[in-house]
Amino acid sequence: MSTSIGRNLGLASLLAGSTLLLAGCTGANFTQHAGTSPDAANAEYLFPPSTHPATTALAEDELRVTLLGTGSPVPSSTRYGMSTLVQAGGLNLVFDAGRGAPVRMTQAGIPLGDIDGVFITHFHSDHVNGLSDIWMTGYVPAFGGRPGDLHLYGPTGLEELAAGLRHAHADDIEVRVADGELERHTTGLIAHEFAEPGVIFEQDGVTVTMFEVQHDPDHAIEPAMGYRVDYNERSVLISGDTIPHENVIKYGTGVDLLIHEVAEFEDITALPEVYAHHTNPRQAGEIFTTTAPRLAVYSHIVNGTSSVAPGISDEELLRRTRENYSGPLLVGQDLMSFLITAEDIDVYKP
Repeated sequence: MSTSIGRNLGLASLLAGSTLLLAGCTGANFTQHAGTSPDAANAEYLFPPSTHPATTALAEDELRVTLLGTGSPVPSSTRYGMSTLVQAGGLNLVFDAGRGAPVRMTQAGIPLGDIDGVFITHFHSDHVNGLSDIWMTGYVPAFGGRPGDLHLYGPTGLEELAAGLRHAHADDIEVRVADGELERHTTGLIAHEFAEPGVIFEQDGVTVTMFEVQHDPDHAIEPAMGYRVDYNERSVLISGDTIPHENVIKYGTGVDLLIHEVAEFEDITALPEVYAHHTNPRQAGEIFTTTAPRLAVYSHIVNGTSSVAPGISDEELLRRTRENYSGPLLVGQDLMSFLITAEDIDVYKP
């Protein structure tokens, strides 16, 4: 919905600007049609506070998960790049930082300066191309106001990524510090790199466990990781990009919320090289049946890639999963949110 408004706003502004220019040059009459009032079209300038449930304080035994981006490398206006926000114990933890993650964080009402850690599953561009934006927008006082370093967590290779970002954007820091806009101590980017899977984060009752998955049949894409988050007997698993893998079964059995990637095409014989790197809905159904989560959710949805290889409707994606699974299941949407309590899982659909 917000993306559509943005497109209409841009078109309205362009048309309005063009018409005013013509009027100034030729004396032509300017007619403004209903619905193009600047006040109505540009209401975003008022910066109304977010009403997303991620802004609501959690009880001590609650955990909230918000899908910031549910998409794939496909440049989509409705499914932004893969990113998931987990809130528990007063912490805001982000898992992967795909295209548009800072925009979705802002829509969810969470200042970028309030991120307590970013966890990376692997280094494909669609999982990290929003990271520099989270980091740099987060240190700008007007937009994030982060009081100190941004901390990254993940497998071997993370420090090299962080070093590259620090080098690429050093001038942004230098000029903002010289201009008096920033304090240098708010601009750090600290990588906590782990060579082996296991528990990599423990703070305020929140435990994050990193485990290996397999993104391709030949182990060419390594490292590739998934994550499980535990807090006060609440739990969520994020599969990462993977073909069906025993570790998803091991760490996902009995979790409250299991977020799994999926890839599917209208023609299941299309693009076998894509299927070889992901989990199709029939395979996912088998995983969900084995792990029996309280709720299974799809994210990182590779649902077709172009008009040459189209995808399927959400209803058909569910139907194909139901061949092997009959439990609770949702197709994720950007900004969909899940409040996990001992009694139930409350689902917010934007």
